[in-house]
Amino acid sequence: MISIEEHRNGEIMKEHSNGNFLDNFACQKTLFPSFIASASMHEEKIKKMLSETSSLFLGDAKKYLDMMPDESVQSIITSPPYWALRDYNIDGQIGLEESVYKYIDTLADLFDQAKRVLRNDGTFWLNIGDSYTSGGRKWRAPDSKNKARAMSVRPDTPEGLKPKELIGVPWRLAFALQSRGWYLRSDIIWEKPNCQPESVKDRPTKCHEYLFLFSKNEKYKYYVDAQKGPNGRRVRDVWSINTKANKETSGHFAVYPIELIEPCILFGTNENDLILDPFMGSGSTAVAANRLNRRFVGIELNPDYYQMSINRLCAEGMSVLEDLA
Repeated sequence: MISIEEHRNGEIMKEHSNGNFLDNFACQKTLFPSFIASASMHEEKIKKMLSETSSLFLGDAKKYLDMMPDESVQSIITSPPYWALRDYNIDGQIGLEESVYKYIDTLADLFDQAKRVLRNDGTFWLNIGDSYTSGGRKWRAPDSKNKARAMSVRPDTPEGLKPKELIGVPWRLAFALQSRGWYLRSDIIWEKPNCQPESVKDRPTKCHEYLFLFSKNEKYKYYVDAQKGPNGRRVRDVWSINTKANKETSGHFAVYPIELIEPCILFGTNENDLILDPFMGSGSTAVAANRLNRRFVGIELNPDYYQMSINRLCAEGMSVLEDLA
């Protein structure tokens, strides 16, 4: 069985495992239905929860996806950990695989399961950033203008690439998903007018990330006029959106802004539709979904970020729910 022990006052939360038991546990207060059950009952309760309310789960995304019903969510909106850019110091984390090829395979396998739970007319919005080869260094020093980039461990330069090269992670992942049956519909450029400065002096400062739109089938739910661009035109594929820091997400180094998520929700869903984020992080997808009257299911491996999501949603005025019968 797996249980989650709560340790208050800044202590860590700890897992104990000896079977097939999963607990949707929230420390300090329970924002979403909490339950303790066997694997078979857990699947039935997840099905009931997904049909009635919003949910937030603490644990491994693949395990929860395995228990979700087919075609149970209308849209997937997520930003997984980028490769070789952060060490979140959590067992089972994605992003520090020994090679970028293993990283891509790991994500592609997980998104195979996400595809199963996506409705046939659903959309999948994937925000992913790029990274550079390490040049043989096993660590990364803090940038004088960005202290958070420091890492005590760093994967080797991938086979076939040279030191200092841009790896092309977003497109490698996009092509991998395409080869597994996803329809690649759009490559949206998220341009950051207030991007982080860089100390590098032999290339331009990077100020964009990719937001890919995938679909499960050739035809899918998409409301092209749900949001308009400048002068009432249809939205183009370059979105200029500032990054935003706020005290509620202090401690998370890769928060994507609500303004990036809202168009995805409006284009691909109706009110009360269910949106999945298998890498919930600080809870931005859930916050955006709630503001637009959509339901959400979020999964997060890191207990600190899980609690951060709960705090943000409480601040948004969401009610504390009792366990569903």
